[in-house]
Amino acid sequence: MNDNYTGATADNVFDRMLWLQLLIIVAVALIAYVISGIHAGLSALAGGMAVLVAAFIAARIAQGNSSNASAVLMRMLKAELIKIILIVLFLFCIFKAYQALVPGALIAGLAVAAIFSGAAISKRSKHLKI
Repeated sequence: MNDNYTGATADNVFDRMLWLQLLIIVAVALIAYVISGIHAGLSALAGGMAVLVAAFIAARIAQGNSSNASAVLMRMLKAELIKIILIVLFLFCIFKAYQALVPGALIAGLAVAAIFSGAAISKRSKHLKI
């Protein structure tokens, strides 16, 4: 999808939102590090990155050229399902691999990233219909 007026594309909108999400995850991880130490910072980063990587993959799956409403809806639902499954798998791996995990920091990173992941899906250009 491309908007002739602004030059915005669906790729640009999603990419900008993913970069913003990454910056916010890093900020939350730094705050957790300052408040509770290195393991809290790494836990927050791990929780946020689980959502970010899953959102990145889901954004690529959700994009397409079809303007058929049912095809767009099916792509979005498929992408959301894959995102949820990936987040669960990533969190399972994090819990198994990281022995010094700080659960509160992990949840904080996960929650902030999930909120901004939802914003990435709902973000719309003024003139671009995505």
